[in-house]
Amino acid sequence: MDDRSTPTEEHRFPCDQCGADMRFEPAEGVLKCDHCGNVEPMGGTARPPALKELDFEAAMARRLPEAETEVTRVVSCPNCGAQFEFDPAVHAAECPFCATPVVTDTGESRHLKPKGVMPFAVDERSAHKAMTDWLGRLWFAPNGLQEYARKGRRMTGIYVPYWTFDADTKSAYSGERGTIYYETVTVVRDGKRVQQQVAKIRWTPVRGRVARFFDDVLVLASKSLPRKYTEALEPWDLSALVPYQPQFLAGFRAEAYTVTLEEGHQDARAQMARVIERDVRFDIGGDQQRIHNIDTDVRDVTFKHILLPVWLAAYKYRDKTYRFVVNGQSGRVQGERPYSAIKIAIAVILGLIVAAGIGYLAAQQQ
Repeated sequence: MDDRSTPTEEHRFPCDQCGADMRFEPAEGVLKCDHCGNVEPMGGTARPPALKELDFEAAMARRLPEAETEVTRVVSCPNCGAQFEFDPAVHAAECPFCATPVVTDTGESRHLKPKGVMPFAVDERSAHKAMTDWLGRLWFAPNGLQEYARKGRRMTGIYVPYWTFDADTKSAYSGERGTIYYETVTVVRDGKRVQQQVAKIRWTPVRGRVARFFDDVLVLASKSLPRKYTEALEPWDLSALVPYQPQFLAGFRAEAYTVTLEEGHQDARAQMARVIERDVRFDIGGDQQRIHNIDTDVRDVTFKHILLPVWLAAYKYRDKTYRFVVNGQSGRVQGERPYSAIKIAIAVILGLIVAAGIGYLAAQQQ
């Protein structure tokens, strides 16, 4: 597919009155100019269409219509590898994911268009407060970092890419059902022969079938943030997704996906396999289960590319980068847990003093 056949997607919307860039205001659902206060509606009042799923096999065979792809200007961070949209008029900034200085020309990237977007519901001020409150509850966090984060620069609103997958599955399994029963045996205890109950398991061969339709299995399509942080931001209420319009990205950054569709599908299949195994164990029943084999037929696999809102702060403090993320829908916070060596040493000393005091009082009472 020739990249020149698809125009570059622009996510900048100049104000009709003053020419300044407008931004999407989630609370009002409009584009707003911070320079002159001009407000523009997002579009018509008609009910938006349902999010369209795409056929996975067609995508893997490169048979999707060209209209499903777009070209955007992105920059790649030389440190963490993140790819994010970059204003072509700006050639020096910091990577929002690791605070590494980025000085480079923008490049272009062709990728599948997002089908859905979840607009920010938490504003930057609320996200920043949630982050500093979270840091304040970490007793061992360095005071300097807490103060630096509290007075630091604004957080960056980023739409993080995800894949969702739907699939219809039917699984045939073989295994064993374990039923616990008890036998009375005689044992010698303290020189005396006594009887006691001993638990044993009776295993019975079983075969069966289970079926499940998977809807919106969520897979992170980014490698920029540690997965343990993004998973800790869950759950997401995907019912809040709306059909993608580039206006939703005005005033925010959007990260390009770096997990391919095929890689995302493999992740989704692993998630499905865990659920199917749980279904099989439930179907086997009994007190314990042994699973020998599960043969799953997966059909009608569809997918969509979506963008979820995350507030991100990356601070370099004493030559170390600390990253904090806030769920832009719920306000849930996750990030690196910094530790102060001084606070830990004080805690250890206080612990030793308390232990010595308790030991002294115990000795005096004897």
